[in-house]
Amino acid sequence: MDLSNPGTTFLFVSLSILFLVWFLKNKQPQRGRLPPGPPALPILGNLFQVDIKGPHKSLIKLGEQYGPVFTIWFGGFPAVVMCGFETVKEVLIERGHDFSGRYLFPVLKRISNGYGVAFSSGERWKQLRRFSLSTLRNFGMGRKSIEERIQVEAQFLVTAIRNKKETPFSPDFPVRCAVSNIICSIVFGERFEHEDEKFLMLMERIAGISQALSSPWVQMYNNFPKIMDFLPGPHKRLFQNVTDLKNVLNKNIQSHKESYQKDFPRDYIDSFLIKMDEEKHKPNSEFTDENLLLSTMNLFLAGTETTSTTLQWAIQILVKYPQIQENIYQEICKVVGSCRGPAIEDRAKMPYTDAVIHEIQRYIDIVPMNIPHMATSDIEFRGYLIPKGTFVIPLLSSVLKATSLWETPESFNPNHFLDESGCFKTSEGFMAFSAGKRKCLGESLARMEIFLFLTTLLQNFVFNAVTNCNDIDISPATSGILIIPHVYKFCAISR
Repeated sequence: MDLSNPGTTFLFVSLSILFLVWFLKNKQPQRGRLPPGPPALPILGNLFQVDIKGPHKSLIKLGEQYGPVFTIWFGGFPAVVMCGFETVKEVLIERGHDFSGRYLFPVLKRISNGYGVAFSSGERWKQLRRFSLSTLRNFGMGRKSIEERIQVEAQFLVTAIRNKKETPFSPDFPVRCAVSNIICSIVFGERFEHEDEKFLMLMERIAGISQALSSPWVQMYNNFPKIMDFLPGPHKRLFQNVTDLKNVLNKNIQSHKESYQKDFPRDYIDSFLIKMDEEKHKPNSEFTDENLLLSTMNLFLAGTETTSTTLQWAIQILVKYPQIQENIYQEICKVVGSCRGPAIEDRAKMPYTDAVIHEIQRYIDIVPMNIPHMATSDIEFRGYLIPKGTFVIPLLSSVLKATSLWETPESFNPNHFLDESGCFKTSEGFMAFSAGKRKCLGESLARMEIFLFLTTLLQNFVFNAVTNCNDIDISPATSGILIIPHVYKFCAISR
């Protein structure tokens, strides 16, 4: 940089002052005895020691150097990283209450401000989670009624793919539509045709949000929010997509307010409105418009994106390994046949398919750093004192890819979930849905969807690569909050 130029000098000094002001404003006085970690730079923290394209891998490597509990700095704030099965198990299960808070790093704070079942903490989270679990079960989650809905939607998906007439296509969009329609039926009380304009807009916004949350730009925003607010980039589109999604959801909520009946709730929104009415005289009720909007958005996004992304990964992996795809088909033929569609009760008789599904979820490691946790009080933990409000990262990737738990952790290997007799075997290290008090709210629904959608597709189609299957890259395209696969087109050949 040529500081002899007055303009350049002014720019350099201005940026230096901006950084200094931001650092002094955001630097928090540190209480407690945080665990040691790599030396951090002022303002930048450990930015240069974490690969923004695969932050979880960098944290695993740092864990090998600093131990299973260490501190890393994101800009001006610390995060305590928990690595390895025993440590993560202790944090999430044995001491789940101590670490059950939800840390709102800047992008999540801007999106939710602590409202909604996914990003709230304390009493608000307890009430919203209890209500949401009960309501989702009332509308069929984990029961026969929702199974039948998934089976019907799976047939719509088969029709949509069959209409491709065996030409190359990306399964991303039709799979996302099918999965989203299940959560739409629970939250909104309706499903949409795949060509519906409003539905198409929703799918576009969800895809945009998912991609952005897994981009390096959002990680930069979390490190330097005040600065990034002044800069252009994909993070701006993220916030616009969230605003657009909230506007659509608000219109739907308003429509429900005008038509719901207290004695006949049609869906999650109706049930929430009834609860709001019951508690309207409670001054501190958590059943408010803000929590309704954000909880609806949480369920809609989570219920669409993680399951549809898992199915995208599944198809891609099975195309790369056609023999595994054929083995599943043979098990479908043996257990289900061709005269009916798969049912959830078939899963217990299909150990190979069950093992492949578990291995897909283990291998793709879809939420490698977990959703951010937070210490709910000053916590004594393994000789350290972690202050209330500290960002805590229970590193799920360090469990799902642990060499002590899996024979070939970095390779796709269904034998991880099969015993010597070919029977399905469980593993305590399978934490694809997290664990403990804040494990995935819709785990039972997601398990049902993944099995029924995948087996129905494989009952009807052989998925083939457009080029050599060996050229398919099943490493992540991007890594952030979610692990996103590369995009490929495949041919679906009718059986």
